[in-house]
Amino acid sequence: MTGPEGNLVSAYVHDAELDAEASVRPKRLAEFIAQHRVRDQLDLLLQGAMRRGSPPDHILLSGPPGLGKTTLANIVAAELGAGLRVTSGPVIERSGDLAAILTSLAEGDVLFIDEIHRIAKPAEELLYSAMEDFRVDVIVGKGPGATAIPLDVEPFTLVGATTRSGLLTGPMRDRFGFVAHLDFYSPADLEVLLRRSARILGVPITDDGAVEISGRSRGTPRIANRLLRRVRDFAEVRADGVVTLETARAALTVYDVDALGLDRLDRAVLTALVDSFRGGPVGLSTLAVAVGEQPDTVEEVCEPFLVRAGLLARTPRGRVATEAAWRHLGRTPPNGTFGTDVPVAPDLFSATPDQP
Repeated sequence: MTGPEGNLVSAYVHDAELDAEASVRPKRLAEFIAQHRVRDQLDLLLQGAMRRGSPPDHILLSGPPGLGKTTLANIVAAELGAGLRVTSGPVIERSGDLAAILTSLAEGDVLFIDEIHRIAKPAEELLYSAMEDFRVDVIVGKGPGATAIPLDVEPFTLVGATTRSGLLTGPMRDRFGFVAHLDFYSPADLEVLLRRSARILGVPITDDGAVEISGRSRGTPRIANRLLRRVRDFAEVRADGVVTLETARAALTVYDVDALGLDRLDRAVLTALVDSFRGGPVGLSTLAVAVGEQPDTVEEVCEPFLVRAGLLARTPRGRVATEAAWRHLGRTPPNGTFGTDVPVAPDLFSATPDQP
């Protein structure tokens, strides 16, 4: 899934920034910043497989977008010295599409399937036998005359990535020998990442400048690198080319990213909750109409970070602005318990408020 092109703090990748993102990706496990436990576990898995001279177990990487799942897939192939085939779940619509990919793999290759939870059911069932027995059965013909032709697949390693691990079926999840969950980065880890990216991009950056950008990056490397490129543009055009604390603050003010990493849409959601609905609770559809966005945009792009930052709560009665949200907007929070002392705002698209 790609995010809106103008949303600097979306964790989803923009199509136009694929090349820029690839240029700062670490190529080896030793260069990968943070995710220390996952990195150590993955190192043991790969080292053991190479000593045995066999492909490692299949690997499942889960976690929010922008944390390095695709980067780790590339690193796995590089560490093994193997070829890498990349595809994604939504484009595999038929089992024949997947069979063509699997039978073209060389021994020891790494197959990376992004958003694997969105793979079509027939293709998923074909993948079961390929992962376990390195064999696929291709059905030729239809009806009573249909024939299953078994095809051997060279031993390979599947690396699956998902942002919604709960949507994976049990049989699919059980076939992965190593499952890792990637967590959000700490500000200190993002500062290290920003200094590394700045060296690669040839951008002079001070320690204070790195601290300022990391604090607005939502704990996500993709967002940190994107903000660094935008601050670089500002520094080169309106300053002396060095990313300092003052330059970073001025640049991110121009791009409407505040001190917590909230952008225009995030603040619009909180402002609507506080000013129009007295803090809520309010249904998702009503809230989306109030800010002029689609409900899925509010739910998938804005809400995850607002909830994690403690600015918004999802209750059975609807969305509620927390006390921290009122204070962040410079408002005085009302007295009483949030979400229980105000009436439910009616949902414009249903008879009852949306469920979170």
